[in-house]
Amino acid sequence: MTGAQNTITVRALQNDVLDALVNRHLGSTAGHVEATLAANPGLAKVAMDIPMGMPVRLVKAPQPVQDRINLWD
Repeated sequence: MTGAQNTITVRALQNDVLDALVNRHLGSTAGHVEATLAANPGLAKVAMDIPMGMPVRLVKAPQPVQDRINLWD
């Protein structure tokens, strides 16, 4: 991953779908699929059958911030 936005550009394999592509390269889909769709205009139209060789800019979403609750507070 390079850059402040944690992006990488990959090329789709034959019969690739977006969530499988994201999972294969980023290790999970949580938040990454949505961030990738936002970074690639028009990708949502072909997300279920990405053309082979199509470049896709994958975006690694930041980890969600979770508030901690202490029982003694």
